[in-house]
Amino acid sequence: MALLSWRHTPWLILSILSLISLASAHMIEVTASRKECFFEDLHEHDQMTVTYQVGEGGHLDIDFWLTDPEQIVLAKHIRESTGTTSITAEKDGRYEYCFSNQMSTVADKMVSFNVHGIIYVSEEDVTAPVEREIRSLAIGLTSVKDEQEYIVVRERTHRDTAESTCDRVKWWSVLQALVLFAVVGWQVYYLKSFFEVKRVI
Repeated sequence: MALLSWRHTPWLILSILSLISLASAHMIEVTASRKECFFEDLHEHDQMTVTYQVGEGGHLDIDFWLTDPEQIVLAKHIRESTGTTSITAEKDGRYEYCFSNQMSTVADKMVSFNVHGIIYVSEEDVTAPVEREIRSLAIGLTSVKDEQEYIVVRERTHRDTAESTCDRVKWWSVLQALVLFAVVGWQVYYLKSFFEVKRVI
């Protein structure tokens, strides 16, 4: 099995570094009637993907949009609980994305989102097959990471829902038992009073 020569090392480092550009994960709270915006500076042909998930608050929905440097809307989601948007930059500049909770006047929302991207490297700069394989593997690993984080958020949301439902069932059962005992006590008292009246007559 042949080993890579040292002359390929700079290309491998360049290829790896080109894939680390935008990878990040965040958890934010979007308060009622407010919005939170973020931005990334991209160059032409760079790629960016934003994945988000509402974990807590209200009906688990949020408004999302992404605009280019000229404020043209490239993607827009209305009252979604989860979503993914991928773009390829057509021009250099600042790309802004926002999470809006302006539709709600009471409930705050907890939003988990991931942002990752790939710095464009032309085919002329990628000469070794191993470099292309590294880029392909990095893209696949990023997708797996996003899916794992999505599953974690969904599991937490479902667990919270299950625990809330369990509590409601418990307290509803307690209330039913109290009502049952109250009705039984009233019936016993009523029947006892009825027979006492009959004996007096």
